[in-house]
Amino acid sequence: MHDASTGSSARPGNTAPSQGTGGAARPSRRRVLAATAGLTAALAVPGAGTAHAAAGRHDDRRLRSLISGMTLEEKVGQLFVMRVYGHSATAPDQADIDANLGEIGVRTAAELVAKYRVGGIIYFTWAHNTRDPRQIADLSNGIQRASLAQPRGLPVLVATDQEHGIVCRIGAPATLFPGAMAVGASGSVSDARTLGRISGAELRAMGVNQDYSPDADVNVNPANPVIGVRSFGADPDAVARLVAAEVRGYQGSRVAATAKHFPGHGDTAVDSHYGFPVITHSRELWEKLDAVPFRAAIRAGIDSIMTAHIQFPALDDSGDPATLSHPIVTGILRGELGYDGVVITDSLGMEGVRTKYGDDRVPVLALKAGVDQLLNPPSLDVAWNAVLKAVCEGELTEARLDESILRILRLKARLGLFDGPYATAAGVARTVGTPAHLAAADRVAERTTTLLVNENRLLPLSRRSHRRLLVVGADPASPSGTTGPPTGVLAAALTALGFTATALSTGTAPSAASVERAVAAAADADAVVVATYNVTAGSAQQTLVERLTATGRPVVAVAVRNPYDVAQLPGVPAVLAAYSWTDVEVRAAARVIAGRVGPRGKLPVPVPRADDPATPLYPVGYGLTY
Repeated sequence: MHDASTGSSARPGNTAPSQGTGGAARPSRRRVLAATAGLTAALAVPGAGTAHAAAGRHDDRRLRSLISGMTLEEKVGQLFVMRVYGHSATAPDQADIDANLGEIGVRTAAELVAKYRVGGIIYFTWAHNTRDPRQIADLSNGIQRASLAQPRGLPVLVATDQEHGIVCRIGAPATLFPGAMAVGASGSVSDARTLGRISGAELRAMGVNQDYSPDADVNVNPANPVIGVRSFGADPDAVARLVAAEVRGYQGSRVAATAKHFPGHGDTAVDSHYGFPVITHSRELWEKLDAVPFRAAIRAGIDSIMTAHIQFPALDDSGDPATLSHPIVTGILRGELGYDGVVITDSLGMEGVRTKYGDDRVPVLALKAGVDQLLNPPSLDVAWNAVLKAVCEGELTEARLDESILRILRLKARLGLFDGPYATAAGVARTVGTPAHLAAADRVAERTTTLLVNENRLLPLSRRSHRRLLVVGADPASPSGTTGPPTGVLAAALTALGFTATALSTGTAPSAASVERAVAAAADADAVVVATYNVTAGSAQQTLVERLTATGRPVVAVAVRNPYDVAQLPGVPAVLAAYSWTDVEVRAAARVIAGRVGPRGKLPVPVPRADDPATPLYPVGYGLTY
């Protein structure tokens, strides 16, 4: 969803002067260590899969001592993870200063940290946080510097949604991997762990220490508009294995992984950004389906779990979203599943959590439910003051806040942030987007492409009989700052493989004129490759493919998002599922088309028939080879 794709805003107190990026003195390592009484040495637990119960509990006394020295306002701030505009913590562009003033009441990230003492910051591409790796590292350092310069300053959890596939905030030159459903098509636990290990290492090098990934939802609804290919698949056991592997990869690289969206968002037809989904699963079905990957994540030592803004009547019949449900967060997640790590809300700016209560009530109710981190409220001023008021009036106790802050500080200690919160230029150069990492991503991608139809062995295409290729179809906006557009990337990759390929974008809703241009261009091609994106019955995309097929030219369809497209393309002689339109997956599909590698992916979800959705056209595990 995004997880935190909306939100903004501000709170009281005197705004601290901006900390100059170049001139401000960085708090020394000695000062950080002294301020935290050597916590890291005692608390940090290297590697992945460490049980929370063993995470230095004997040193909670030192963490509690830190908490006891905090003001109430500082405690409230620690609970929030907020977005902020700008590429720099102290010197953003004027447009970003204006956006911050309008939405948060501060000019910069440094002022946000000083004014609210927030415990976390979330990065977005659209907030101009993620221009390039070195800049991201500098921004992260500026945020840490601003926080540690405050009285009783603490390191910050710097987070982002780097799921890979269709949800990424940091693009090239960082390494980008196939998304979850593509990895699900490979079924490789090793690949999932490699993704987490490499992505985690690169994020940490840029100063990002919490990733809102992996998606632990079991996608059993082909109409799901918000999860879909962000899920590893429809088999709960397969999803569980891959979730656990990715968790271990990330956390072995000292980045907190986040399993989402508890208690499970895989069977909705409503996007919780814009509506309030209801899950109708029975408690028994939830245990067998939705709960399985979350249990696996907990066994793997998951650092944080994100809640879903969904109604789940079998788990709580109050009508409240899971994010605000004490029976779900405290009763089930903490009580029955035994999880005592950090629980974070999905974005509090999403409609699913705002439908029933006002923005002043939502953060208070989330804390009462048992949540620890409050992500991206629509108005930070409203949310911050609401929590402060709830404590002052006795609705929330300060002891309740202390419970969540203790979990947050335990996480910061485990990540080594009390000892080493800063990124380095050398670390960026040594780690981010290295040839070895990029090659690993390509190898993973080659195991994901799934061949669903191959009549008369059309694929692989021969350079002798099908040298001239026309590449047409959908060009959705790049989800991750990759080169794009997919038709151009596909044509370039095929040309590099010895074909002569020409790209002609026709869009996700091609006009009649676009269809005619594509049909005319097909006359000069030996074969046509068409990128499809969520094809529906009677849609313009379906018409385009039908018209191209009617030319008599061989047509190869590449579904660049959901594999369900194949059900709407009955006359196409060859169909591949790529699961995303990012460069790494599109290039892998090109290598399969050219026969440079064989198709190895197997469907991780069933594809239903177009005329009878209750009947599978292709089952889980289906996939052709050559």
